[in-house]
Amino acid sequence: MIIYNVTVSIDETVHEDWLHWMRTIHIPDVMSTGLFLESRISRIQAEELGGKTYAIAYLAESMEMLELYQREHAPRLQKDHSERYAGSFAAFRTFMEVVEEYRN
Repeated sequence: MIIYNVTVSIDETVHEDWLHWMRTIHIPDVMSTGLFLESRISRIQAEELGGKTYAIAYLAESMEMLELYQREHAPRLQKDHSERYAGSFAAFRTFMEVVEEYRN
């Protein structure tokens, strides 16, 4: 399994709009590609100046699925986000391989 994590720091002035858009448009669009098994949005608990920071995690079955997403869908979806929130966010992406998993 591969976790595709997108960390976004969003300006306070557009925070509520951004969160609503992520929940109702962007994350459903990413999930509708059929390349991820699940997604999760988490608020990073840290002292922030002028904004809020979130981690959006998507779980892919394999690196091949993630690479397909990156080739076929990410450019368009990232462009939509960048145009809508230009100048109001900073983002970085991380890819993590799940090595082991523990559950209760």
